[in-house]
Amino acid sequence: MSSTRKQPHVLVLSYPAQGHVNPMIQFCKRLVAKGIKTTFATTFSFSKNVHIDLNTTLITFETFSDGFDDNCPDQFVSPDVYFPKLREVGPKSLSDLVKKLGGVNAIVYDGFLPWALDVSKQFKIMGVVFFTQTCAVNNIYYHVNRNLLQIPLSDSDSLVSLPGLPPLENWETPSFVHKFDLFPAVSDLVFGQFTNIDQADWVLINSFYKLEEEVVNWMGKLWRVRTIGPTLPSMYLDKRLLDDREYGVNVFKPKRVESMNWLNNKPKRSVVYLSFGSLMQPGSEQMKEITCSLSDGGFSFLWVVKSSLEDNIPQEFVDGMSKKGLVVAWCPQLEVLAHESIGCFVTHCGLNSVLEAIGLGVPMVAMPQWSDQTTNAKYVEDVWGVGVRAKQDVNGIVTRRVLDACIRQVMEGEKSIEIRKNATKWRDLAIEAIEEGGSSDKNINEFVAELSLQY
Repeated sequence: MSSTRKQPHVLVLSYPAQGHVNPMIQFCKRLVAKGIKTTFATTFSFSKNVHIDLNTTLITFETFSDGFDDNCPDQFVSPDVYFPKLREVGPKSLSDLVKKLGGVNAIVYDGFLPWALDVSKQFKIMGVVFFTQTCAVNNIYYHVNRNLLQIPLSDSDSLVSLPGLPPLENWETPSFVHKFDLFPAVSDLVFGQFTNIDQADWVLINSFYKLEEEVVNWMGKLWRVRTIGPTLPSMYLDKRLLDDREYGVNVFKPKRVESMNWLNNKPKRSVVYLSFGSLMQPGSEQMKEITCSLSDGGFSFLWVVKSSLEDNIPQEFVDGMSKKGLVVAWCPQLEVLAHESIGCFVTHCGLNSVLEAIGLGVPMVAMPQWSDQTTNAKYVEDVWGVGVRAKQDVNGIVTRRVLDACIRQVMEGEKSIEIRKNATKWRDLAIEAIEEGGSSDKNINEFVAELSLQY
């Protein structure tokens, strides 16, 4: 018998969106650093749309089919067509991949792909769900899935009360809950994450224990829950993975040189950074209000605006001719947030952006658009105290006056002192969680130890 110890092999399966791919790739890097053979896979169609540079030969990259392998990169497929096809084609394609790889010991699958758990059971290997939403949002979706929270929400009862969560106004729940009729296909997807979760061997969440202690404890009574975040590149947190400075996936090419050169000439904490993510962007009326607020406001700004929306803003911003502000189509967000000139982050409150701001101690102005962002924004202001929310008017628009007032609150108002103090506190706790011996590090070690017990 050979004395060579075989290396456990984990297949990590991501839903095809940058906000899902990035945290799961970061988890792969942590597994590799702890001696686990790791293969990362997302859809073939997504892989054609992005530049993937994992910066390491230790993570194997594979793809599976969603049924749209032949689509052109810019070809849009509506959710009510895409999701059923993914559910139909995905399991067979994943099974073929598991057979191809041979010797897979666990499938860590994105919560948006619950059928992957069924595949893991067919192969009699460990099935591990990975959530790219907060524990708070998972709690809400679970209650809807099990009919413990009835939708549509009742107008007569404006508060939603769930275990482990603060009381939420109806509009503070995710949009798939309080506006579920507007996104039926996507609503089915997010609620469906919990259909078979009781059969999962582990439940991993991109958060950290102290950030959501109460709701983590509640979820831990139902499943084997472990927080493993925040999943930022290591050099921005614990600095134990020395080559880990970037996620390794870019949907758009970042304007790094232009952005950093511009920031280098600005005083400490003087710049407002604005970005609303890679999926949904503000409408033309909202763009006008943001533009007027920035133009008339007292702060320099760096604003990420998709090329298709540049007609909505002054040309001097785009050309780099404005002394006050710079607009770029995309930028290296981690480097920007870590820059000493940044004073606050006006954000849509996607979880990755929120965790980046928390991990780097940057105060936020929350302008949620949809999905889980409304709930994340609630926590940013009322639970974690690291920012303020810019409230919409009756037409769903954040006016220039409201946005300007929020930016001033965070940048220079009396409240800014407390917000910055809280931001520093949570930054330190985020680093503590992922560094050696921290709560997230221990949880990853526990998972690795169970994998290793199979040999």
